Amino acid sequence: MTSIYRDFTGEAADLGAMVRAKKQLAMRGSLGSDINRLTAQFLDVCEADINHRDYSRHDVHEVLRAALACLNVYRTYARELREIAPEDERLILDSITAAKAYRPDLDPRLFDFLGEILRLRVENQTAVEFAMRFQQVAAAVMAKGLEDTAFYSFNRMIALNDVGGDPATFATTPAAFYQWCREIQKKWPRTMLATSTHDTKRSEDVRARLFVLSELPELWHAKVREWAEMNQQYRTREYPDRNFEYHLYQNLVGAWPIEEERMLAYAEKAMREAKIYTSWTDQNEQYESAVRNFIEKLYEDGAFRRSLDDFVAGIVEPGRVNSLTQTLIKLTAPGVPDFYQGCELWDFSLVDPDNRRPVDFESRRALLKQLDGATPEQVMERAGEGLPKLWLIKQVLALRGRHPEWFGTDADFHPMRKRGRRSDHVIAFSRASSVLAVAPRLVVKLAGEWHGTALTLSEGNWTNHLTGGTYDTGPIAIAELLRRFPVAMLSRETA
Repeated sequence: MTSIYRDFTGEAADLGAMVRAKKQLAMRGSLGSDINRLTAQFLDVCEADINHRDYSRHDVHEVLRAALACLNVYRTYARELREIAPEDERLILDSITAAKAYRPDLDPRLFDFLGEILRLRVENQTAVEFAMRFQQVAAAVMAKGLEDTAFYSFNRMIALNDVGGDPATFATTPAAFYQWCREIQKKWPRTMLATSTHDTKRSEDVRARLFVLSELPELWHAKVREWAEMNQQYRTREYPDRNFEYHLYQNLVGAWPIEEERMLAYAEKAMREAKIYTSWTDQNEQYESAVRNFIEKLYEDGAFRRSLDDFVAGIVEPGRVNSLTQTLIKLTAPGVPDFYQGCELWDFSLVDPDNRRPVDFESRRALLKQLDGATPEQVMERAGEGLPKLWLIKQVLALRGRHPEWFGTDADFHPMRKRGRRSDHVIAFSRASSVLAVAPRLVVKLAGEWHGTALTLSEGNWTNHLTGGTYDTGPIAIAELLRRFPVAMLSRETA
């Protein structure tokens, strides 16, 4: 996917460099007054120190901005009572080291002094107040530089560009996921598990569909080149640029079918947030007009729409399975599941205000009633209406309501051992030794062939709350567990 992105757009695909540049842009623009105030505080601290009083305001200003640009978290949490965790000390030292490499033209001794201040090693109140203020400004710089700008500019895989995510981390392993769950259960068992919020750039179901592209890179590359050739006639000179065109195709695939009006509104926000050719404060009408015209022509072009329809049709089903896997994990893993209103069914919203459209609660109430007595087959027959997702949420929440202790702060978490050729394609774990969640991953490559992959149920009588199936102690084939519904949730009822 990285090669495809570079090939099509000509971009370097260096997220770190881009984020530093976008943070610098924010510090020069909307956050300029905050940086100037922080510079004045830093200068006061320097002037009070005999070894650092000769630095100019320019020196202090540039060192400060370099350190903020290189801090790879939103903020550290040093406290005025001179309390700082080892992890925060390490983050500060890492940022200072990175800043020295980023700006070798600046005096490294001033960077070191800044690191001492931020780690509360400088004994005066002005230094402490500066360190507290630095942490607050750092969060704003990261939010503006990463979320509000780089997330619209680094388009290798836009499903990764979301709040709480890291676009530089393309994937993780099941083992790493299980370890993360253990840490959550141990340290933050009441943490919120959210997959869509008011501030997501793309809703959970858009992202779930887009992740399918990572299993079909060759097909995706061919399709993007085909579309670019088809739509070359609609570009106005070099506009839109290839990076934004690639961004646009991903959004169309993820949210299709999406109304033209919604896509035009999204594109306006996306190109202004990217701040490459236009912005909210300095609008480039020539560029924006070219982008609007490009999108309008795509919607008018029947051949393009048919090609898009055909491609999306091939990834809709695996995208839905990804969404169900994601939802089951959210409902059963350590933490407290959160549902953004409207996401009880498939939701293919883009960034606000698109994800703040009115929610049809009446239709959801009606669908919920229709699930009473429904079979898994009947639920799956109406997959287009979002019933599988609603069914999954309903059934798991019902079990949580009956047995909250199985999902609480004392409910242990254990990965289930699997055996078989397709073990890497299944996520399976237990909670409180009484609940078992089973879900597939990488379903395109799986192609429905489990080749005898199985797990072993511990002693007891197990019920699958998504199909009604019952199972005894011993090995059970994954194919059997997922035969009637794409994911499974079993519990062992006890007296």
